[in-house]
Formats: sequence, structure tokens, C-alpha cells
Amino acid sequence: MNTKPSKVQTMAILVLISGILNIVWGGVLALLGVLTLIGILCAPLLILPMVLGAFELIYALNLLADPPKVKDPSQAIAILEICDIFFLNIFGVVVGVLSLILISDEEVKAYFAALKST
Repeated sequence: MNTKPSKVQTMAILVLISGILNIVWGGVLALLGVLTLIGILCAPLLILPMVLGAFELIYALNLLADPPKVKDPSQAIAILEICDIFFLNIFGVVVGVLSLILISDEEVKAYFAALKST
């Protein structure tokens, strides 16, 4: 099996941290929302960062596993991280942009192509 490139490792760690922060931030938003009347009506929207955080954790842990359980990089998670701007999560936006940059790197593409072939 090919050794995991440092760029893939970096991407996985950043997504893991972003997932933890999204779960915490979503919990804070939901808690603050419950304290207001408008927040009660918008509660389903306020937990979306927590849902994204759960998907990020699953993806990052599968990517960090040895051997990785992920065969493709997830552009969908990177794009949803960029959408974190709507929830005022700047770290998620930065991680999303960095993930898209790393996904388009030739070394990372070659690594995932090698994973698919095995």
C-alpha cells in the first residue's frame, strides 16, 4: 500500500478539527436559538453545522485510518464547509478552501487513484 502523503494527512486533520468545531458551534447556536422566539422557529436550521460536523468527523476518521476506508476525496464536504460562512464559522470556510486546493493537487489525486486501483 502506498504511504499516505502529508497533504492527505493534513487535510484529514483539518477536517477533523473543523468537524469538532462545527459540532460545538452548532450546539452553541441551537442553545442560543432556544432562548429566543425566532430561534425556536429556526431551530432546524441552527443544527445544520452539527450535522455537517458529524459527517466531517466520519470522513476524517475514515481518511486517517490505516488503510484508509475512503477511496475518493469528498468535494461535497469541502463545499459545505465553505457554506459555513452562513453560520459565521470562518475556520470552516478556510478548511473548505484548503481542502479543495489539496484535492486538486497532483500528489493527492495520484494517491486516491492508487487507492481505487487496489
